[in-house]
Amino acid sequence: MDSSAITPVWVAGWVVSRSSPAPVREPWGYRIDVGLPGHVFRHVLPEPDEPSVRKLCETITEAGAWLKVLAPPERAARWITPGWTVPDDPGHMMFHALRRSPVPPAVPDPPDGYTVDTDTRDGVLHVRVTAPDGALAARGQVAATGDGDTVVVDQVETSENHRRRGLGRLVMRTLESAAADTGATTGVLAATGDGLRLYTSLGWRLQGPLTGVVRGTDR
Repeated sequence: MDSSAITPVWVAGWVVSRSSPAPVREPWGYRIDVGLPGHVFRHVLPEPDEPSVRKLCETITEAGAWLKVLAPPERAARWITPGWTVPDDPGHMMFHALRRSPVPPAVPDPPDGYTVDTDTRDGVLHVRVTAPDGALAARGQVAATGDGDTVVVDQVETSENHRRRGLGRLVMRTLESAAADTGATTGVLAATGDGLRLYTSLGWRLQGPLTGVVRGTDR
Protein backbone atom coordinates (compact mmCIF):
# COMPACT_ATOMS: atom_id res chain seq x y z
CA MET A 1 0.00 0.00 0.00
CA ASP A 2 1.32 3.46 -0.85
CA SER A 3 0.80 6.54 1.31
CA SER A 4 -2.18 7.78 -0.69
CA ALA A 5 -3.98 4.46 -0.12
CA ILE A 6 -3.00 3.68 3.45
CA THR A 7 -3.57 7.10 5.00
CA PRO A 8 -7.35 7.42 4.48
CA VAL A 9 -7.78 3.87 5.79
CA TRP A 10 -5.75 4.58 8.91
CA VAL A 11 -7.51 7.90 9.55
CA ALA A 12 -10.97 6.35 9.12
CA GLY A 13 -10.24 3.52 11.53
CA TRP A 14 -8.37 5.68 14.04
CA VAL A 15 -11.31 8.04 14.61
CA VAL A 16 -13.63 5.07 15.16
CA SER A 17 -11.17 3.46 17.55
CA ARG A 18 -10.71 6.67 19.57
CA SER A 19 -14.36 7.84 19.37
CA SER A 20 -13.19 11.06 17.74
CA PRO A 21 -15.22 13.23 15.36
CA ALA A 22 -15.13 12.41 11.66
CA PRO A 23 -11.97 13.69 9.95
CA VAL A 24 -12.10 16.84 7.86
CA ARG A 25 -10.52 16.61 4.42
CA GLU A 26 -7.98 19.36 3.74
CA PRO A 27 -5.82 20.13 0.67
CA TRP A 28 -2.78 18.69 2.45
CA GLY A 29 -4.50 15.74 4.13
CA TYR A 30 -6.83 15.40 7.13
CA ARG A 31 -7.68 17.25 10.32
CA ILE A 32 -8.99 15.37 13.35
CA ASP A 33 -10.33 17.28 16.36
CA VAL A 34 -9.27 14.99 19.21
CA GLY A 35 -10.07 17.33 22.10
CA LEU A 36 -7.76 15.83 24.74
CA PRO A 37 -5.25 17.60 26.99
CA GLY A 38 -1.91 17.48 25.21
CA HIS A 39 -3.63 16.28 22.03
CA VAL A 40 -6.06 18.97 20.99
CA PHE A 41 -6.14 18.04 17.32
CA ARG A 42 -3.96 16.39 14.71
CA HIS A 43 -3.23 17.04 11.08
CA VAL A 44 -2.30 14.00 9.00
CA LEU A 45 -0.20 14.63 5.88
CA PRO A 46 0.11 11.58 3.59
CA GLU A 47 2.45 13.28 1.11
CA PRO A 48 4.15 16.04 3.13
CA ASP A 49 6.52 18.63 1.75
CA GLU A 50 8.42 21.47 3.36
CA PRO A 51 6.07 24.30 2.30
CA SER A 52 2.98 22.51 3.63
CA VAL A 53 4.54 21.52 6.94
CA ARG A 54 6.16 24.90 7.48
CA LYS A 55 2.90 26.75 6.73
CA LEU A 56 0.98 24.64 9.24
CA CYS A 57 3.68 25.12 11.86
CA GLU A 58 3.62 28.87 11.37
CA THR A 59 -0.19 29.03 11.45
CA ILE A 60 -0.98 26.73 14.37
CA THR A 61 -0.27 28.18 17.82
CA GLU A 62 -2.27 25.90 20.15
CA ALA A 63 -0.17 23.87 22.57
CA GLY A 64 -0.89 20.18 22.21
CA ALA A 65 -1.49 20.32 18.47
CA TRP A 66 0.03 17.47 16.49
CA LEU A 67 1.12 16.85 12.94
CA LYS A 68 1.44 13.28 11.67
CA VAL A 69 3.57 13.24 8.55
CA LEU A 70 4.49 10.24 6.42
CA ALA A 71 8.14 11.20 6.26
CA PRO A 72 11.31 10.31 8.19
CA PRO A 73 11.86 12.17 11.47
CA GLU A 74 15.11 13.76 10.30
CA ARG A 75 13.32 15.28 7.31
CA ALA A 76 10.38 16.50 9.38
CA ALA A 77 12.79 18.08 11.86
CA ARG A 78 14.20 20.25 9.07
CA TRP A 79 10.75 21.50 8.09
CA ILE A 80 9.31 22.55 11.46
CA THR A 81 9.51 26.01 13.01
CA PRO A 82 10.38 27.06 16.60
CA GLY A 83 7.86 25.84 19.17
CA TRP A 84 7.48 22.44 17.50
CA THR A 85 9.40 19.27 18.40
CA VAL A 86 9.80 15.76 17.02
CA PRO A 87 9.49 13.19 19.86
CA ASP A 88 12.29 10.66 20.25
CA ASP A 89 10.30 7.52 19.39
CA PRO A 90 9.74 7.34 15.62
CA GLY A 91 6.57 5.80 14.25
CA HIS A 92 5.98 3.38 11.39
CA MET A 93 2.96 2.74 9.19
CA MET A 94 2.35 -0.97 8.58
CA PHE A 95 -0.15 -3.27 6.87
CA HIS A 96 -0.93 -6.99 6.78
CA ALA A 97 -3.10 -9.50 4.91
CA LEU A 98 -5.57 -11.00 7.39
CA ARG A 99 -6.33 -14.70 7.63
CA ARG A 100 -9.17 -16.42 9.40
CA SER A 101 -8.53 -18.87 12.22
CA PRO A 102 -7.78 -21.80 12.25
CA VAL A 103 -5.63 -21.15 9.19
CA PRO A 104 -2.05 -21.16 10.56
CA PRO A 105 -0.77 -19.39 12.50
CA ALA A 106 -3.72 -19.92 14.83
CA VAL A 107 -4.45 -17.85 17.92
CA PRO A 108 -2.14 -19.11 20.70
CA ASP A 109 -3.42 -20.18 24.09
CA PRO A 110 -2.82 -17.77 26.97
CA PRO A 111 -0.16 -18.65 29.57
CA ASP A 112 -1.32 -20.58 32.63
CA GLY A 113 -3.52 -18.44 34.84
CA TYR A 114 -4.14 -15.73 32.24
CA THR A 115 -7.56 -15.20 30.65
CA VAL A 116 -8.64 -13.49 27.43
CA ASP A 117 -11.86 -11.51 27.08
CA THR A 118 -13.28 -9.80 24.01
CA ASP A 119 -16.16 -7.41 23.56
CA THR A 120 -17.38 -5.11 20.82
CA ARG A 121 -18.59 -1.57 21.45
CA ASP A 122 -19.49 1.04 18.85
CA GLY A 123 -17.77 -0.82 16.03
CA VAL A 124 -14.56 -1.47 17.99
CA LEU A 125 -13.47 -4.96 19.10
CA HIS A 126 -11.55 -4.85 22.39
CA VAL A 127 -9.25 -7.62 23.62
CA ARG A 128 -8.13 -7.75 27.25
CA VAL A 129 -5.75 -10.22 28.83
CA THR A 130 -6.10 -10.52 32.60
CA ALA A 131 -3.30 -11.78 34.87
CA PRO A 132 -3.83 -14.43 37.56
CA ASP A 133 -4.14 -11.67 40.19
CA GLY A 134 -6.86 -9.92 38.19
CA ALA A 135 -4.67 -7.08 36.89
CA LEU A 136 -4.80 -5.98 33.27
CA ALA A 137 -1.80 -7.62 31.59
CA ALA A 138 -2.29 -6.71 27.93
CA ARG A 139 -4.84 -5.14 25.66
CA GLY A 140 -5.58 -4.01 22.13
CA GLN A 141 -8.45 -3.09 19.85
CA VAL A 142 -9.41 -3.12 16.20
CA ALA A 143 -11.81 -0.79 14.39
CA ALA A 144 -13.57 -1.06 11.06
CA THR A 145 -12.90 1.67 8.51
CA GLY A 146 -16.28 1.48 6.80
CA ASP A 147 -15.19 -0.04 3.49
CA GLY A 148 -15.74 -3.67 4.57
CA ASP A 149 -12.23 -4.72 3.56
CA THR A 150 -9.88 -2.94 5.95
CA VAL A 151 -9.50 -2.50 9.71
CA VAL A 152 -7.16 -0.53 11.94
CA VAL A 153 -5.40 -2.14 14.90
CA ASP A 154 -4.85 0.32 17.73
CA GLN A 155 -3.63 0.74 21.31
CA VAL A 156 -1.88 -2.61 21.61
CA GLU A 157 0.12 -2.66 24.82
CA THR A 158 1.46 -5.05 27.44
CA SER A 159 1.94 -4.03 31.07
CA GLU A 160 5.58 -3.89 32.06
CA ASN A 161 5.29 -6.65 34.66
CA HIS A 162 3.81 -9.07 32.12
CA ARG A 163 6.14 -8.72 29.16
CA ARG A 164 8.09 -11.54 27.51
CA ARG A 165 5.23 -13.99 27.98
CA GLY A 166 3.85 -13.82 24.45
CA LEU A 167 0.90 -11.65 25.42
CA GLY A 168 1.46 -9.12 22.65
CA ARG A 169 1.42 -11.93 20.10
CA LEU A 170 -1.72 -13.35 21.72
CA VAL A 171 -3.52 -10.00 21.51
CA MET A 172 -2.50 -9.44 17.91
CA ARG A 173 -3.51 -12.90 16.73
CA THR A 174 -6.86 -12.55 18.49
CA LEU A 175 -7.49 -9.17 16.85
CA GLU A 176 -6.38 -10.37 13.41
CA SER A 177 -8.53 -13.50 13.53
CA ALA A 178 -11.61 -11.63 14.77
CA ALA A 179 -11.22 -8.98 12.06
CA ALA A 180 -10.78 -11.62 9.37
CA ASP A 181 -13.92 -13.40 10.57
CA THR A 182 -15.89 -10.23 9.78
CA GLY A 183 -14.68 -10.38 6.17
CA ALA A 184 -11.85 -7.85 6.43
CA THR A 185 -8.84 -8.71 4.31
CA THR A 186 -6.27 -6.07 5.26
CA GLY A 187 -5.13 -4.62 8.57
CA VAL A 188 -3.37 -1.29 9.05
CA LEU A 189 -1.61 0.09 12.12
CA ALA A 190 0.82 2.73 13.33
CA ALA A 191 3.70 1.15 15.23
CA THR A 192 6.14 2.50 17.77
CA GLY A 193 9.76 1.40 17.71
CA ASP A 194 9.05 -1.34 20.26
CA GLY A 195 5.92 -2.46 18.45
CA LEU A 196 7.73 -2.65 15.13
CA ARG A 197 9.65 -5.73 16.24
CA LEU A 198 6.52 -7.56 17.33
CA TYR A 199 4.50 -6.74 14.23
CA THR A 200 7.33 -7.61 11.87
CA SER A 201 7.68 -11.01 13.54
CA LEU A 202 3.96 -11.56 12.89
CA GLY A 203 4.27 -10.86 9.17
CA TRP A 204 3.23 -7.21 9.07
CA ARG A 205 4.86 -5.20 6.32
CA LEU A 206 6.37 -1.75 6.64
CA GLN A 207 4.80 0.93 4.45
CA GLY A 208 7.07 3.73 5.65
CA PRO A 209 7.80 6.22 8.43
CA LEU A 210 5.09 8.05 10.34
CA THR A 211 6.55 10.97 12.25
CA GLY A 212 4.72 12.85 14.96
CA VAL A 213 5.38 16.55 15.50
CA VAL A 214 3.93 18.34 18.53
CA ARG A 215 3.43 21.99 19.38
CA GLY A 216 4.69 22.88 22.86
CA THR A 217 3.80 25.72 25.19
CA ASP A 218 5.40 29.06 24.37
CA ARG A 219 7.62 30.36 27.16
